[in-house]
Amino acid sequence: MNTTTNTLVQKLWNYCNVLRDDGMSYGDYVEQLTYLLFLKMADERSAPPYNQPSIVPAAYAWPSLLAKDVPRRQP
Repeated sequence: MNTTTNTLVQKLWNYCNVLRDDGMSYGDYVEQLTYLLFLKMADERSAPPYNQPSIVPAAYAWPSLLAKDVPRRQP
């Protein structure tokens, strides 16, 4: 695997660990991460060089998630 792929895989496992530590079951966090990956891929397909219209409504698209303020976990 190249460096970019390794970085992505590590980030994904880190997200899995956070969700697991917060009490989510394996099936639940796989579902959530799959949905996030879908939203991110749909966003990337709407940008150059693809420039395809997004199938995700703007209110639920990747940029709207980035604009949300997520409270930090307390250690």
